[in-house]
Amino acid sequence: MHVGLNCVFLVPGETGGMEVYARELAHELPATGVRVTVFANRLAAGLDWGVETVTVPVDPRRRIEWVRGEQQLLPGLARGVDLLHSLASTAPARGAYRRVVTIHDLNYLKVPEAHFGVRSLGMRVLVPLAARTAHRIVADSRSTRDDVVHDLRIAAGKVDVVPLGLGQVQRAAPSPEPQLRAKLGLDDRPVVLTLSAKRPHKNLAGLLRALALLDERPLLVLPGYPTPHEAELRELAAELGVADDVRWPGWLPGADVEGLFALASAFVFPSFYEGFGLPVLEAMTRGVPVACSDRASLPEVAGDAALVFDPDRPQAIADAVARLLRDAPLRERLAAAGRARAATFTWERTARETVAAYERAMRASR
Repeated sequence: MHVGLNCVFLVPGETGGMEVYARELAHELPATGVRVTVFANRLAAGLDWGVETVTVPVDPRRRIEWVRGEQQLLPGLARGVDLLHSLASTAPARGAYRRVVTIHDLNYLKVPEAHFGVRSLGMRVLVPLAARTAHRIVADSRSTRDDVVHDLRIAAGKVDVVPLGLGQVQRAAPSPEPQLRAKLGLDDRPVVLTLSAKRPHKNLAGLLRALALLDERPLLVLPGYPTPHEAELRELAAELGVADDVRWPGWLPGADVEGLFALASAFVFPSFYEGFGLPVLEAMTRGVPVACSDRASLPEVAGDAALVFDPDRPQAIADAVARLLRDAPLRERLAAAGRARAATFTWERTARETVAAYERAMRASR
């Protein structure tokens, strides 16, 4: 089988988990016996894909270019493949090949504040179009499958659940703890870490409110690119009296992120909606005790290897954080359970189950 991977969407270094998904799948699929060609835009074509690459001559940073590349140029460029797998929830509506699309989430419907302006309008048109015209749909979780079936009115039998693998294979060596504490101003207090885009649906406001309820406050570290919402979060932290208990280091290199995982006492992920929730597994595989929201896909991903809480209740978040900080045996148990849980999410498994979806698509009439 000759499979094309639609990577027209990918902006290197900016697409986050979807870039990891695309690159790891391109790496693992050839081991299953399929031939792989990556169809990448001008920016992504220069990445080391390890397989044949065809350039789609568009700039993905402009939404109109992304759509033109995907809907107008890609169908012709991909004529030689047996199947085209689109990896980012949108896909060409036509083409003389079988079509599979991965729908990671329905953020644009469930948490519309996650998308803005033209992008939001585009997702409302393009995601349902991709779902209707694909021969098979891949969802990262049962939660997302159920959303696709209910909200897009797609037959359940058309959707395959294929969990993601765990992060990137290569990791940087962690920055030494003393150096990192000095660099980020962490003094010697326990650290609670979260890795999350600073968007309203990630519920960082709820986490700040929970921090204000703790008698013994840890340092809350919130790395990541600044967004307009970050200004609102900083104002809230000041209003709550916790501004001195929060660090906002912005983007950090891989070594510093690994260093934060190594020194953190707990990882907390309070999101209202996730299609999968990869950061939870990233923390687990590093042995960091996790507390996370009980919404959408997160309980499905975490299993019994994390504390879960109601993200609408700051007191529930605070109670979970306090338990992790005060109960050393609990931290040890969750660290061990988390490593075991994370070890079951491999890219080899993702590739194998994805190929099973391809085989179903090849047999499908629509």
